[in-house]
Amino acid sequence: MPLNLKSLTSLRFFAAMWVVAYHFWPNLGLPMPAVIAKGYLGVELFFVLSGFILCHVYLEGFGQGRFNYRAFLWARLARIYPVHLAVLLGLMLLIAAAALVGISAGDKMLVWSSLPAQLTLTQAWGLSPLGGWNHPSWSISAEWFAYLTFPIFAFVAWRLVNRPRMALVLALGLVVALNIGFQHAAGFSLTQATILWGALRIVPCFALGCAVWLSWRADLIGGKVAGLGLALMALVGVVAAALLHAPDYVAVALFGALILGLAAISTSGSSLLAQPLLVYLGEVSFAVYMVCIPWESVFTQGLGKVLALEAKHMPITLWLALYIGVIPVAMVLHHAVERPMRTLMRRHGPPFGRVEAAPAPAPANA
Repeated sequence: MPLNLKSLTSLRFFAAMWVVAYHFWPNLGLPMPAVIAKGYLGVELFFVLSGFILCHVYLEGFGQGRFNYRAFLWARLARIYPVHLAVLLGLMLLIAAAALVGISAGDKMLVWSSLPAQLTLTQAWGLSPLGGWNHPSWSISAEWFAYLTFPIFAFVAWRLVNRPRMALVLALGLVVALNIGFQHAAGFSLTQATILWGALRIVPCFALGCAVWLSWRADLIGGKVAGLGLALMALVGVVAAALLHAPDYVAVALFGALILGLAAISTSGSSLLAQPLLVYLGEVSFAVYMVCIPWESVFTQGLGKVLALEAKHMPITLWLALYIGVIPVAMVLHHAVERPMRTLMRRHGPPFGRVEAAPAPAPANA
């Protein structure tokens, strides 16, 4: 059983709420602070965490010939698909209900041509250029791409298992090269790519997460004090990068340092970010991320109908209700769908024959 890195589970909650703040801020009708304006980078933090945690759970088994690809994919599918499908079906019901009371969902959400890609988790592979439905789901499509190609990441990481510094240098080089190269080729930042290039967007982050895990495994940053110092410097660096409008790949590199520092703190037995409430909120973070846009739509449309308020000039008290309210909504989704369906799918295993059970889910719930 992998070491329980509770601080990384808690980190997921802060990453999710950073993304939510970025999406919800325009409802205030106020200028967006620089740190909030970089909230889309919370997705990059998720991606780096994903590479770290999947290596934490599976890389040793891969290197020792105990990796079962089929069981791995089924476990990963059990992690993301039930919530995705539940939100998708919920959106269909909401759209139908809204139509009955004279509210149109608009052509930005109701895009039937994108539905096959949504159902197959390929919407971030350029197969649904019109987007639609639950837009944040592009990131789990990118995650699915990383899961499918995990043996490639694992093969490279295992070859560098005794050379963690080289792995970090190569991963950071990939982060910088892909971000700069994509900017020149596409005319916009890789960190802004979603439905067209989301599958590429995860690659450098996931690779960095793998390299960070190798560095943590090699105890490059050992002890509570060193880990805390690294985590604090990384956090300050992320804020400074936002204020100074530094390229996004600077923040991505700092995410690696933040995760390495927090992992070192967890190894030391520190209780920092390991409180039960924070860990629980971290477990709910996936549902928070997936339900934030539908919740915003319901909340703002309801305000418009009941209170005749304009969604883009919301009083701060109502905005806080919108922002904080996403958490209990996510809790319902987590307990009604995410946890029971994940348990059910893992218990029964992949269809068409039984396989040896996959490793238990990582404490950070990647």
